Amino acid sequence: MAEVAGQKGKQMSESDHQASAGAVSGALRTLLRLEGLTLFATMTLLYGVWGGPWWVYAVLFLAPDLSFLGYLAGPKIGAILYNAMHTYMAPMAMITVGFASAPPIVLSVAMIWLAHIGFDRALGYGLKYQIGFAFTHLGNIGRGATTGKS
Repeated sequence: MAEVAGQKGKQMSESDHQASAGAVSGALRTLLRLEGLTLFATMTLLYGVWGGPWWVYAVLFLAPDLSFLGYLAGPKIGAILYNAMHTYMAPMAMITVGFASAPPIVLSVAMIWLAHIGFDRALGYGLKYQIGFAFTHLGNIGRGATTGKS
C-alpha cells in the first residue's frame, strides 16, 4: 500500500488519506465516474440534437481547463479556480436561463461546459483539495498522488 505523509510526520496509507480528505473509493467511485460519462454523453447528444455548431463545441470543450492557470498562484488559488469551473452550479444555471429566455449561445456554452465536466469526472478528475492538484474528491491522481507532492 502506498504511503502518504500525514500530520506531525506520521505515515498513513493512501486509502486512509482519501478517507480523511473525503475522497471516495471502490464501487462508489466507479458509480460517480459512470455518472460523469453519462453527463458527457447526454450533453453531447443533446447538443447535437439541438443543432449547435460543432466548431463551437470543439473550440469551447477544453475552455474550463484554462482554470489550471490558477495553480501558477499556488495550490489554494488553483483549487478555488479549478473547482469554480468544474462544479455543476454555473452551467446548470446557464442551461436553465438558456432554455427559458437567453440567446442560443448561452445554451450552447452550458451544454458544452457540462459535457466537459462529465468527461473529466469519467476520467477520474474530481474537484480539487487545496493541498495540491493531485488530491481530488474522486481519489488521488497523477504523479505525486501518493507522495503528497503535486
